[in-house]
Amino acid sequence: MRRSLLPAGALVAALAGSLLLAPAASASGKPQGDNGTVKIHDSKTGEELRKNEPKVCSFYLDAFGFDAGQKVNWHIEAWANNEQDKGTTVKTGLITLDADGHERTEDMTLPNGQYKLFWNFEGENGRAKQKVFKTDCPPAETPGTETPGTETPGTETPGTETPETPGSETPGASESPSATAPGEPGDTTGGTGGDLAETGSSAPVGIMAAVAVALAGAGAFMVTRRRKAQQH
Repeated sequence: MRRSLLPAGALVAALAGSLLLAPAASASGKPQGDNGTVKIHDSKTGEELRKNEPKVCSFYLDAFGFDAGQKVNWHIEAWANNEQDKGTTVKTGLITLDADGHERTEDMTLPNGQYKLFWNFEGENGRAKQKVFKTDCPPAETPGTETPGTETPGTETPGTETPETPGSETPGASESPSATAPGEPGDTTGGTGGDLAETGSSAPVGIMAAVAVALAGAGAFMVTRRRKAQQH
């Protein structure tokens, strides 16, 4: 009976030793397999939220619950409803997970369509983790476009200003019509022979004065002659 009990005791001791060694292997930091999950997150979604968003515009990849320090090699393929052939790789990346088995990528965008994520990491059992998602971004507005009916700053509405009549302003009208050169006919400000009282009347007055002088002289001559005749 003793001989049969000894091998049984040795077997129990060996099993106990293996159980004690298992936690030690886990504590050594070695990857233990497929323990985590990856999510598609909208760029506005907090990375602490463990939800998947299969329809996004700008987005990032968010990993949870993996083993500490695992290295991840991921890529995204075109899948449907886009200009790329199905299976065409459109994005790739490498990240290392933190001590909690968590990490996220940078924000990224893709043309509208359907895509598929492939998430490969150290120590995985089987094929990569996969996620199908869709990008759907609104059309971008073209800079400088203007809504019909709006008024462009700086433009003038037709009819708001009365058009100027051609010829309404006489060139040189700011000068006075009387500002003629001194000495010219019609000048009233200077020069000899320019007085209105003299123009047109100076010739008759001179003639009459000459006639009067001549008559006066003739009269005086006649009086003198008569006196001399009376004396003789």
